[in-house]
Amino acid sequence: MVTPRITVAKDGPASPPGTLRMTDDAPIREMFRDLRGHESRLRRPPPSGEGAMFVAEGERLVLRTIEAGHVPVALLVNTRSSTGIPDLGCPVIHLDPPAIQSLTGFGAVRDLLCLFRRPPDPRLDDVLPGARRVLALEGVATPSNVGTIMRSAMALGVDAVLMGPGSGDPLGRRALRTSMGAALLRRWACTDDILATCRTYGLSALALTPAADAVSITHELATRRDERVALIVGSEGPGLTPATLAGAAARVTIPMAEGVDSLNVGAASAIACNLLMAHDEE
Repeated sequence: MVTPRITVAKDGPASPPGTLRMTDDAPIREMFRDLRGHESRLRRPPPSGEGAMFVAEGERLVLRTIEAGHVPVALLVNTRSSTGIPDLGCPVIHLDPPAIQSLTGFGAVRDLLCLFRRPPDPRLDDVLPGARRVLALEGVATPSNVGTIMRSAMALGVDAVLMGPGSGDPLGRRALRTSMGAALLRRWACTDDILATCRTYGLSALALTPAADAVSITHELATRRDERVALIVGSEGPGLTPATLAGAAARVTIPMAEGVDSLNVGAASAIACNLLMAHDEE
């Protein structure tokens, strides 16, 4: 598909000054069509690293994505939004909220939706060498949890994030929105085997669990201050797999008040990241 080179304004009020109008905006519409139903085309790129895209929502995130060096492909603007339209140098289409919902399949309508070309996923060799403090996700599939964890990792200074089996896409639409673009700025990579990756790159794997017989994370980190550490967190409910719990160098837990058995994985990860980095600074 050839990307149109002029701005489009249809289905909305009069075009902004300087905006050109096309009689056929079908190519641009096709880019945004049924994104909710076909988000697989917005996920991992093919082996060639070409042809995939990701979507950013809202002016702040769109501009942050551009500042991070990513190339915009097309912009969809909500005609009822008061947000100023940034000049991104890409085709623009203006639609009202019902038209946006019908076209994309999204329930919530934001001021801007921008499609970007997606680069190949980072390689382990580009991310892990030299990383002292790593957070690893196993089976964390919920996009909002992935986004929250990525944002916490960036805010608290964790060196890198490993996306293990069953975990969501950091550049997925909702994860990227929740993280406010953390995956664009924080180093991350995917692995099919967290424990094997930790062994290969010389990281001590610590498995975070609410189990009563696990060691306090504060105590364990204090004993491993000179080691490079990867802290593994699992999904809510099932938690980490038995194989990961058995194969980790240690099972650690966040001490909690009596009667509380667990934390949301996003909250637990934020606390764990804080402790991880605090012990690194001592």
